[in-house]
Amino acid sequence: MNSLLRRSGTRSASFAGDIGLWVVLIATVIAAGIEIWAMIEARSVKLTDILLLFIYLEVITMVDVYWRTGRLPVRMPLYIAMVAMARYIILEAAHLGPWHVIGLSGAILILALAVLVVRFGHLKYPYAETKGANLTGPDDECPEVLEPARDKRRVARDD
Repeated sequence: MNSLLRRSGTRSASFAGDIGLWVVLIATVIAAGIEIWAMIEARSVKLTDILLLFIYLEVITMVDVYWRTGRLPVRMPLYIAMVAMARYIILEAAHLGPWHVIGLSGAILILALAVLVVRFGHLKYPYAETKGANLTGPDDECPEVLEPARDKRRVARDD
């Protein structure tokens, strides 16, 4: 009885997660479409528009990686946050005080350092590939999507 409840709970949670991912994916595609349409209507493409499209692309990639591997890469939300803050600085540069810009720049630097720490950690403590993971593209070697190695003698790849 306990295992039946556990299996049904796991299936329900997985189903709810998939529905949530579909909602995120559809909302992101719609938002990207609206942004592209706004650029077409304005007959202008600004740096902030491109940065926003990169944010949408990262969210779509994050959903894709999660569906293919069952894991969320740690670096992706960090990248999204860095691009979002850079976009905010560009958009509001005229209205921000110097200390606000310095604070935001410092936050971006802290996030960049966090990415380096994560990368260093995965080079120092490598992970073995997940069985059945089918990663393609630039995140092929995204180690935070992978499981811990059982063999401590494995040599780290240089990314």
